[in-house]
Amino acid sequence: MPTARSWTDSLADLRHLLRFRAQTVRRPRAAAVAALVLLACTLAAMVVPALVDGAGTGARAEQLRSYLPSMLSGMLVLSIVSAVSSGGGRELIPRDQAAIHPITTTTEHLGALALSPLNLAFLVQTWLLLGATAYIGGSDGWVVSQLVVLVWIAFTTALAQACGWTFEIVRRSEHGVAVIRTLGVVGALAGVGLQLSGRFVPLLDGGPTRRLASLIHGTEQQAWLAVPALLVLTVLAVAVGAVPARAALRRSPRDELKVESGAHPARQLPAGDAAMLVRIDRASVWRSVPMRRGLILLAVGPGLVALAGAMSWTSVMVLPGLVISGVALLFGVNVWCLDSRGVLWRESLPVPPRAVFLARARVLTEWLLGAAALTVLLGSVRAGMPSAAEAVTILTLLVVVTLQVVAVAMSWSGRRPFSVNLRSARATPAPPMVMVGYSSRLALSTTFTALIFSAASTGSWWISPVLAVPFLAWSLLRLRRAGRRWVAPAPRARVVMTVAG
Repeated sequence: MPTARSWTDSLADLRHLLRFRAQTVRRPRAAAVAALVLLACTLAAMVVPALVDGAGTGARAEQLRSYLPSMLSGMLVLSIVSAVSSGGGRELIPRDQAAIHPITTTTEHLGALALSPLNLAFLVQTWLLLGATAYIGGSDGWVVSQLVVLVWIAFTTALAQACGWTFEIVRRSEHGVAVIRTLGVVGALAGVGLQLSGRFVPLLDGGPTRRLASLIHGTEQQAWLAVPALLVLTVLAVAVGAVPARAALRRSPRDELKVESGAHPARQLPAGDAAMLVRIDRASVWRSVPMRRGLILLAVGPGLVALAGAMSWTSVMVLPGLVISGVALLFGVNVWCLDSRGVLWRESLPVPPRAVFLARARVLTEWLLGAAALTVLLGSVRAGMPSAAEAVTILTLLVVVTLQVVAVAMSWSGRRPFSVNLRSARATPAPPMVMVGYSSRLALSTTFTALIFSAASTGSWWISPVLAVPFLAWSLLRLRRAGRRWVAPAPRARVVMTVAG
């Protein structure tokens, strides 16, 4: 029988859960500062472009106006992909902790909606859309145009969440995992085919987004009429999304249960302790549903974009850093959470702590490098034959960025561990606000590194290896410090007890 008498009870439960999550923040002041920074960035994206010379009247504004329908459609596509790949959205509280509380499926649905904006890709897309709208219209009709875009973002988020729950119903049905994988492959191939045939952008430009774009920068009366209409659609999408959420959350996650209940035959023992530790860590990553799903999506997705867009080698060089950062966010920023309560068993093994650290760092390096290499391989299909300088630069960049992210991830994992159960497809290795900070810092550092090496690729082939020396030296020094912290008994005990808790 339902535990909530009406939808208002779910809203009250959501408020209590949000307050509960806020009380568990370790550094409230840092979280408040981060929230203010995000708010300031959003306000800057809304205001600053409207004050720039040429806003609303220049040729660039007219050119950007033609791109607005595609940007509006892209926001919807991005939200749907994020909701589907995360198994219906992020968890407001971990599944194990929620099991003892009468949390309804509607509350779960509303919680996933509340956490949707805490995603770097979502935030960047939102800032770009708000900034483009402000630059296109200038100061004329600024308030109503920004309001329409904000309501559109809310509508796309609610609609994407409903789509995510609907796909999760299929995924949790018999043979549903195979169906979703087939649909994913077909969708990716269809997107590449549309791009190669030149019909992808016209498809995004068509439909209701073209009409919405004309309303945004039409007369103010028309724009104001769009606001209540979108608000009604948003409320309707939120209400409708609770129906598939109820059906999906009452079904067992088949892919997760298959991993937990599967039989794994014993294999021949490896040669030494280090090889055994590496084997265990590799299996821990691949048998985790969110990590396996995220690895495939991050390795193949950007590569297909590069393939469809026929990116040059200069553009392809930016992708490895973004892919490596994304893969690190799957588990690398809290790398010891792979063991969960099993970390206590691992600590009882007769192996030195340094061997455990090196094995975990090696496995993290393998996954990061493998995902980035696959992306570069797909992007190279239409990038043409690279010059000697470009070939050396891309290889050097892969090594530099991988080691850079591994050193950062191992340092963060030792300093700020979190107790997370990554068995759930909706779980993240750290709290949502922490993940936003991690993703921002990783994306900025890797993109900056990629831009430096991309500029170096225009010169002689030996410039990139020489340029890599200080990057590698600093990363190795940071990795060594992280290793020393792990070997020390007191810091390691703190990590173990936190992760096991």
